[in-house]
Amino acid sequence: MVPVDNATIVERLEAFAALLDVSGAGYYTSRAYRRAAETIRETKAPISQLVASGRVEDLRGIGPGIAARLRELVETGRIAELDELERGVQPELVGLGRFLGIGPKRMVEIGTALGVRTAEEFRAAARAGRLTSVPGIGPQTEQRILTAFERERRPQKRGLLLNRARALVEEIADALDAEIAGDPRRWADTSYELAVVRAAARPKAVLDAFERLPVIVAVAERSARRALGVSVDGVPVEVIVAEPRRLGTELVRATGTRAYVDALEPLPDGTDEAAVYATLGIPWCPPELREQPFRGEPPPLVELADVRGDLHCHTTWSDGKASVLEMATAARDLGYEYIAVCDHTQNVRVVPGLDADDLRRQGEEIAAANEELAPFRVLRGTEVDIRRDGELDLPDDVLAELDWVQLSLHAGQREHGDTLTRKVTEAMRHPAVSCLSHPKGRIINHRPPNALHLERVFEVALETGVALETNGLPDRLDLSGAEVRLAVEARVPIVASTDAHSIRGLGNMRLAIATARRGWATAADVVNTRPLAELALKS
Repeated sequence: MVPVDNATIVERLEAFAALLDVSGAGYYTSRAYRRAAETIRETKAPISQLVASGRVEDLRGIGPGIAARLRELVETGRIAELDELERGVQPELVGLGRFLGIGPKRMVEIGTALGVRTAEEFRAAARAGRLTSVPGIGPQTEQRILTAFERERRPQKRGLLLNRARALVEEIADALDAEIAGDPRRWADTSYELAVVRAAARPKAVLDAFERLPVIVAVAERSARRALGVSVDGVPVEVIVAEPRRLGTELVRATGTRAYVDALEPLPDGTDEAAVYATLGIPWCPPELREQPFRGEPPPLVELADVRGDLHCHTTWSDGKASVLEMATAARDLGYEYIAVCDHTQNVRVVPGLDADDLRRQGEEIAAANEELAPFRVLRGTEVDIRRDGELDLPDDVLAELDWVQLSLHAGQREHGDTLTRKVTEAMRHPAVSCLSHPKGRIINHRPPNALHLERVFEVALETGVALETNGLPDRLDLSGAEVRLAVEARVPIVASTDAHSIRGLGNMRLAIATARRGWATAADVVNTRPLAELALKS
């Protein structure tokens, strides 16, 4: 056996998943490997020992096929099919193709016809007029590809989710000892412009190091102090190597939106951002607020350190991956005072849901966890669904027993705005309801926001004391930053929640808090910055 730690196994499985995507394998195949990687990331036991003992299939999401790959990796240190994919898929060409708007299969076909394997070889062949020698490429397609090479930036059809964007630029920034910038530094819901900024008197070494990064498979552009690299997914990332006296200047310029930066121009030289803002004679502005022109004094935005607890989490009672005790222990270890277990009710249907008897049995498990973890508190809660008839999916007597009730609408997101708003606001008037979950119902890049009239929801929230959630799941971030700002202006309390379905998911609190900050929220605006004694518990 070859010594292979869990981190290496996770990296190999994620690489396998990415290359399966590139090669055109089925969506569910690559997703299975990503889920296996996530399971292993959260597993404390050495996977190599579980493989050796034949118990690796006991882990959630590890079937015979993936178990066989794990056995091969542990025994040989390699996965033969992964090696074959890395040789045959040509990730550099595929990444460049996605950047240019050409699908993976077609890009490899073009590369094969031209006899090229790298981005530079492809660029040279294109500029030498050889593209039209490839079957299916005429003058118009050739011109489109050549134009794409010269374009400063290609707008992506879909932005990169915030968690993936942050992970990508943080990895690059760490490797280059640089600062993150672009959309991810503002914690934008989706990222189209990703950048890192580094100060160096001699930029060549930094740009060379950028080109050598494993995550960068092709370089589309390079000049004296800038380069535009492309990931295997076709995501463009810019590196800016600033003169040391202009690091702050370039960081301000690379972080704010064009509208924000244009309103500050001309930017003075500054070794850091503080110097730039001081020379401009205006207060330093948090990156989250650099969307629209603003020169005033920003409010004291809520900080991650202000959070006292998480009020929307799931366990193995529904579709979570950890028990009540495991989730509570992890939350306590984060320094929290409390956590609310809010598993689904049965109306959701696509995942396991709890009925009244289930909730009461779960209450016994929560009581045991509270006894073990005191003074930390696990709150009895639910994510109760609004049924099609507008009624809540649990009896009143059960709801009255609970500490915290998250109100949710999963079906009917396409209903007319008036109908939807009436259904939701009537449900908000139930005396047991504490908070409205992911009010706009969006799934970023997949489902647009619903037609819920937020102004009316705010009115009912103020009448009833029901809070509104900004949900930290990367594909929700609902309420959005702009919607949080509307709620804050209306004096509606906000709950920043993770909707965590695993211990790792508790880490999404940073996304929820970042979204609240984008909505100009202070700690006073966010319910779960309050100590347990100040929460408006229902039972």
